[in-house]
Amino acid sequence: MSNKIIIITAPSGSGKTSIAHYLLARFPRLEFSISATTRQPRGEEVHGREYYFLSLEEFEQKISEGAFLEWEMVYKDKYYGTFKSELNRIWQAGKTPLLDIDVHGAMHVRKMYPANCLCIFIEAPSFDVLKKRLESRGTETPESLAARLHKAAHEMQYKENFDAIIVNDMLVKAQKETEALVKDFLER
Repeated sequence: MSNKIIIITAPSGSGKTSIAHYLLARFPRLEFSISATTRQPRGEEVHGREYYFLSLEEFEQKISEGAFLEWEMVYKDKYYGTFKSELNRIWQAGKTPLLDIDVHGAMHVRKMYPANCLCIFIEAPSFDVLKKRLESRGTETPESLAARLHKAAHEMQYKENFDAIIVNDMLVKAQKETEALVKDFLER
């Protein structure tokens, strides 16, 4: 069996993390691939559980060392990336990595692993709904909200590049649709 990868990608506020957590609960074979970031932890987030929290200098050092499978400066001074070692750790444990990453990172990983990668794009039912979801988080400044919405509009242009598009208008329905895709992929 070749090493498989499942990627959930979406503009911020589309519900990809909720769907990723659902899949992890449904499929014991999946393991969350912990991304690295230079942003600060939010709420109860813990280094090594939700993210590997790195300083800007540490992240740039890892880039120069070639430690990342994919990385991107998503917002000014806010890097996100996937360590190569993270995928290897999960594969060596006999599991399938589940990546919850941004659209450009997803396209990059898919190019590197075209035959054994399932890439699912999650989208909100409308741009207005996406904006309301982001506003309801209560974590965005007017500037960060504008940046996220601008990035979301850009990312939506790439949705046709993925294996499947799931419209998250009702979370339970979107979770079930995604579960069916993942089940089929894992059984191949």
